[in-house]
Amino acid sequence: MLAAQRRDLLLERLKTEGRIVAKDLAAELGISEDSIRRDLRELADAGLCQRVYGGALPVSPATADYATRMAVSVAGKERIAKRAAALIHLGSTVILDGGTTALALAKALPVDLEATIVTHSPTVAAALVTHPKVEVFLIGGRLFKHSAVTCGAAAAEAAEGINADLFFLGVTGVHPETGLTTGDSDEAAMKRTLAKRAADTYVLASSEKIGAASPFTVLPLSDVAGVITDAAPDEPTVKELGKLGVSVLGVSPSWPAREAAASDA
Repeated sequence: MLAAQRRDLLLERLKTEGRIVAKDLAAELGISEDSIRRDLRELADAGLCQRVYGGALPVSPATADYATRMAVSVAGKERIAKRAAALIHLGSTVILDGGTTALALAKALPVDLEATIVTHSPTVAAALVTHPKVEVFLIGGRLFKHSAVTCGAAAAEAAEGINADLFFLGVTGVHPETGLTTGDSDEAAMKRTLAKRAADTYVLASSEKIGAASPFTVLPLSDVAGVITDAAPDEPTVKELGKLGVSVLGVSPSWPAREAAASDA
């Protein structure tokens, strides 16, 4: 098999099986494991997979630029936003992450909501200007343009003074093996800092992030109260998350009402 044919096969396996184990595929094809690893390095360099120990996982489409992501999974993000908004109670203090799903959540909040919202996203803060009863605190720092959020030492120091009821976390990858990941180390560190300042953390994960992975770990799945997603209940990663005891709050129309409610238990 030619190298180009192997790479096409690797991409097809990532699409259909959601992962590649280099040792197993090498044995199947009757070639060296080094050859498979070399192919995976080339695919990773081209942004077509995310290498992990022993193989590779699908790369997250959420690593695209902010403007591009605004047009991805719009309806799904709106359903996620509506479900997340229902978790916010009168008088609560909530940390909103940045990114396009968090922005959808900000827009989905009731206009008459009385709450305190803390965010390190200027776009999320601006979306709350029309909410007269929402107190908005914007964390300053270096602007990370990919997600339109602030991060760095100044932002982390400001976050240390926050005590919140909820944190709605955005990530670029949700996978049973790698946990919750994102594409920038500083942004990952900022997300961890914010998670430490809230009693409960919920992940906002549109379907293209489910089963994908990015280079930098944010949190293990065991550290969050739940994952809110529009992925279908029979999606392999969703089923695996359930087996691991992760609470999945499904908002896809294919989730039976009783299953969606049970996921909150």
